[in-house]
Amino acid sequence: MSTHTVDLDVQRRDVSPPAVARPRATAEVDAPQQWHRGMTLIATISLFIGTRSAWTHAMLVHPPVAAVISVCYAGILVCGVLALTVRTRRALVGVDAAVLVLAVALVVCGWLLDHGGTDEGALTAQAANQIWHGRPVYGQPWPWLFGTAKSAVTKTMSGGADLTYGYPPLTALLAAPVQAVLHPAAAATLVTTGALIAGSVTLWLLLPAPWRSAATAVCLGFGILPGYARSGYPAIVALALLVPVAVRWPATGAGGRLGRGGMLRAVCLGAACAAQQLAWFFAPFLLIGLYAVRRAELGGRAASAVVTRFTGIAVLTWAGVNAYFAAQGFSAWLHGLLLPITQKAILHGQGLMGISYYFTDGSSRLDYYSYAGMLLLAGLLVATLLYARRLATAVTVLPWLSYYLATRSQDGYFLMMTPLWLAAAATVPASSLAHAWQPRVPRLTGRHAKTAVAMALVTPALLCAAIAAASPPPLRMALTTHTTDRPQPAVVSVTVRATNTTGTALAPHFASRIGQGASNWWTTISGPTALAPHSTAVYVVRPAGGHHALPGAGERMYLIAVTGTPMTISTARVEATT
Repeated sequence: MSTHTVDLDVQRRDVSPPAVARPRATAEVDAPQQWHRGMTLIATISLFIGTRSAWTHAMLVHPPVAAVISVCYAGILVCGVLALTVRTRRALVGVDAAVLVLAVALVVCGWLLDHGGTDEGALTAQAANQIWHGRPVYGQPWPWLFGTAKSAVTKTMSGGADLTYGYPPLTALLAAPVQAVLHPAAAATLVTTGALIAGSVTLWLLLPAPWRSAATAVCLGFGILPGYARSGYPAIVALALLVPVAVRWPATGAGGRLGRGGMLRAVCLGAACAAQQLAWFFAPFLLIGLYAVRRAELGGRAASAVVTRFTGIAVLTWAGVNAYFAAQGFSAWLHGLLLPITQKAILHGQGLMGISYYFTDGSSRLDYYSYAGMLLLAGLLVATLLYARRLATAVTVLPWLSYYLATRSQDGYFLMMTPLWLAAAATVPASSLAHAWQPRVPRLTGRHAKTAVAMALVTPALLCAAIAAASPPPLRMALTTHTTDRPQPAVVSVTVRATNTTGTALAPHFASRIGQGASNWWTTISGPTALAPHSTAVYVVRPAGGHHALPGAGERMYLIAVTGTPMTISTARVEATT
């Protein structure tokens, strides 16, 4: 073989490997990231949550729905396989879309099986009915809506209950025309379920591709938010409207122009505030973050102008939704909107107030929990302004911390807005706020100074919470329980010897508690309406309905005495004696 031929062979050998390697390199670049596969798989697995119980219930009452759920089971299994085997990013995005479709189908099946709603849905349905027939919505008591297992009444510390509509009107407005074709309760829950689906799809579309299945899991797969939607919670409508507001919010007003996107965000924020009060707490944190970002870019005057235009559009949207109802009866409308804040509802939730409600004999200064919540909210707002570069990434989470200190601190206030947490994590990186404006305060630039400022901002709230938790109960109570064995062991009355240990006259109202929730109010058969300071009186109280079953093995029953002004609670254990 000639030297020339050998040289050609060498050249061929040298050239051939790159030609084979090039497709491999392209395939590796186009391959989905492993954490994207993990997100898709987690979303797929989340669809199993609650699906068996829905299928079991459907087999009893609506077999065609059970058949659809069975098909969804097959889809879940197929998506699980595809999530681990597809080779390209585009294919995995297709699997993400399939998982979303399955989640939506399961949510619709859940609504078909249970669309009666709870007290929130019943109130919204009645408000929509009032709107449809041109009658007033606010300030109208509707006692017939309550008393069932699904429609619990919200009791107040003054011994009464809230029987009126206490939410902004947008959800009821949306439900009113739907009542033309559906039962009122179904219309209300269809609006909230539809809003959840729309918000979930919107979030899915707006998030970067690897994060999309996380939206499916958080919004639909875990089953928590669909449950609230089927119950008819107006907060779900607010959530759906806040999704486009929260996604990439630092881009709002970039360059000094709101543009269509910025105006849409402002309209959605105003509409969310017209749907449920939780949006009110998010709005100021968002505005502070926007101002900090825009001021760093544009300067103080231009930033103020942009944020003012944004706020103005939001306020006009909110006012447009509320105008008819305010004109119909301004005082009743304002009272209804502020009702969740001013009603002094009975203690409930998983927050710090549980110290006084569940773990001690009570507190004579429950109002200080409310003060603590308001002070913490104010402190967090100031902290967000001072340290926007660090804290503004969490504007979708910070507002709910104050609820942990409130007298009503149930977890729904925290978890119904969790999709906004995801929106911030996926679309608001720390780099987008790295140059945000922060006020220059002398001597507050060092590490220790910042720690001192942070402590100063939260200390007033912590002190108020400590006062509420450490205060003793205002009433010292000794109980004598009267029971019967027919038809089953039950309490028929309790004699209460109560001593007011405070310097304020108290008007106690009595109820019982087994576990976390209070019963309906007991009837006071005898005893003074108000107990004078440092005095003792004997009350005889009877359970609602004339008797209350004794607690089971391992359970404990307590009698609580609450007052509205000031807000206090006293607790004593009920034991069967006679």
